[in-house]
Amino acid sequence: MFDIEHERPEHAAAIDALLDLSFGPGRYAKTAQRLREGNIAVPELCYVAFMGEGAERRLIGSLSFWPVNIGGVDGLMLGPLAVEPALRGQGAGINMMRRGLADAKALGYKLVILVGDEPYYVKVGFGPVPPGRLTMPGPVDPSRLLYRELDLGAFGHAHGAITKPLPAKEEAAVQAMSKSI
Repeated sequence: MFDIEHERPEHAAAIDALLDLSFGPGRYAKTAQRLREGNIAVPELCYVAFMGEGAERRLIGSLSFWPVNIGGVDGLMLGPLAVEPALRGQGAGINMMRRGLADAKALGYKLVILVGDEPYYVKVGFGPVPPGRLTMPGPVDPSRLLYRELDLGAFGHAHGAITKPLPAKEEAAVQAMSKSI
């Protein structure tokens, strides 16, 4: 019914149109967007779903994963996930997530977070972050902050702020300071 592929630069306009259709202009004001600004999605973990053949083939879904630090644990933030509204519930989103989570695990990632509806994301193994355990860089309904371990026990080490990863120079300086203390 649909094909899942890695995102390519020529998909950008169709992805933006799908995200606008799915989330509207308010998508830029969401707290999760703070973790995307100035960050770069992991190219190996960005997907698109297509439906149709030949001239009828069209992009109907999109998913990306972003590197983040999850309370002291390097991990990923899933999203945005978008599927053409008329085709929701037919498996494109779930199948993109299954592929992405399997690929993320194969790449060595241990932990993934997202902001979303638990009844949907529980289908791929996400569960709620215990209240007060992690904080986002802005307001988020705590019942919508979800996590999934890709490596058993990874969540046990995560406490505190969810942030963008430090640039390599800053990371080296932080590590050097921690060694001298």
